[in-house]
Amino acid sequence: MSEIPVPQTVPSIFVLDANVFISAKNSYYAFDLVPAFWDSLIRFSADGRVRSIDRIKKELEAGNDQLADWIKSGNMKEAFDNSGTADVVKAYERIVNWVQESGQFTPAAKEAFATDPDGWLVAYVAAHSGRIVVTQEVFNSNIKWKVPIPNICRGLGIKYVDTFEMLRELGFNLK
Repeated sequence: MSEIPVPQTVPSIFVLDANVFISAKNSYYAFDLVPAFWDSLIRFSADGRVRSIDRIKKELEAGNDQLADWIKSGNMKEAFDNSGTADVVKAYERIVNWVQESGQFTPAAKEAFATDPDGWLVAYVAAHSGRIVVTQEVFNSNIKWKVPIPNICRGLGIKYVDTFEMLRELGFNLK
């Protein structure tokens, strides 16, 4: 009798928004309180499980703080992928069209969105199967002055989680 092959599950790849880094640094995973969090980001990025994009890296490096120094010193340097590839640009066009056609957001919110890395982050995930957006933003059907990442993700069927859901799936703990 032959064995039936068991399908292998492909581990999720998490793509981090800037606010994941910034919120962690400013509060619950401050560098001096939980260095294991930062070490795990390096480890998970080396394993290919945690990624981000070049535009997020640029945003983080623009700061004048410990996080900017951490990024500039080469931590996770291989994890920041190019967001200018043809497949990402095509996905970005779809996302911008969705935002522009939405009646929820003000013209100012739509204009600000066009210059923000958030759309590129979502486009990168949309262009690469098996990837999940990680953001601390929350879905808000009433907000008009900003375009939240979860609103785009829900509107276009793109998976997203927060930092804690990502850490659970990755098996992070402080033991």
